Amino acid sequence: MSTATITPTHLGTPLCRTQLPLTKSPIMAAANSRTAKDVIAALNLAPHPEKGYFVETYRDAAQTTAADSDKPRASSTYIYYLLEGESGLSHWHRVLDAVEVWHYYAGAPLQLSLSWDDGKPVRDVVLGADIWAGHRPQVIIERGEWQHAQSLGDWTLVGCSVAPGFEFEGFEMAEPGWEPKGSEKK
Repeated sequence: MSTATITPTHLGTPLCRTQLPLTKSPIMAAANSRTAKDVIAALNLAPHPEKGYFVETYRDAAQTTAADSDKPRASSTYIYYLLEGESGLSHWHRVLDAVEVWHYYAGAPLQLSLSWDDGKPVRDVVLGADIWAGHRPQVIIERGEWQHAQSLGDWTLVGCSVAPGFEFEGFEMAEPGWEPKGSEKK
């Protein structure tokens, strides 16, 4: 009787201790040698109202309704979103009627600042590839949670998934200069 050895995999590639860290892989090195303008052109990104650049990549044909509305909308939506370094600090904003999930794709890590505007300190999470340095490749933002983001380098490319699908009617951008209770000026 023989026994099979099960090797854990990620995206079809066996995981092993000798594997290069993701940030040093040839694919990541090639992506990170590009400029923000290169990525914007390659993905046909357009300016986004909260700063940065985006393109909607998918809007689900399946329809649903948000908890507080009977208006049909896509079950989910997906975008690419790029922020540039110092000039790319997004405005404080929130999605009132849907959950948003941020996914890291390429470039520098990105800092997401999150708040319920309840006087508790703002929670900072770094979205990036180096999980051993505390980065998270995915961050979930609950409906109604305030957020803003900044690339920690020249540029960062992320994806944002929203369910139920994103509609600008459920989006709120804070007034310029607004900070949530419990935050220090950034």
